[in-house]
Amino acid sequence: MALRACGLIIFRRHLIPKVDNSTIEFLLLQASDGIHHWTPPKGFSYVDHMARECDSWRCQKHRGAGSPNGHVDPGENDLETALRETQEETGIEASQLTIIEGFRRELNYMARQKPKTVIYWLAEVKDYDVEIRLSQEHQAYRWLGLDEACQLAQFKEMKATLQEGHQFLCSTLA
Repeated sequence: MALRACGLIIFRRHLIPKVDNSTIEFLLLQASDGIHHWTPPKGFSYVDHMARECDSWRCQKHRGAGSPNGHVDPGENDLETALRETQEETGIEASQLTIIEGFRRELNYMARQKPKTVIYWLAEVKDYDVEIRLSQEHQAYRWLGLDEACQLAQFKEMKATLQEGHQFLCSTLA
């Protein structure tokens, strides 16, 4: 079964004096476990419908130290999962975000010798100074410009997605 993760690339921008490339900052979270990698907030689910219904899988997943604690709830779609996970991992609620239409990226790669798919949307915080309340899954967060965000993002797929998101924002927000 392929793991499926859904997340938001959250950004903020200074609106004064004007919007330009240097005013966009991305929110990255540092994982508490493993290699302490930096990524946008995301939650995991199993693609297979039967796995979603398997309570024993949920119990096993939640027992694991440092395991992601997200799954697609019954009746929940991928974007709803991303919004819920963002709230759980950062304290940012859906009402505090604006989803940017027209940007959706799907990353496919191997993680721990299993196929994994991650779907990202762009979301802007409505309040530049929004409070971040980290869950136990993360130990730190940073708001970073594109270059710094790409330096911290260790995986080439994530770097490319951040660059594509930035390019999309610069072309649509100008």
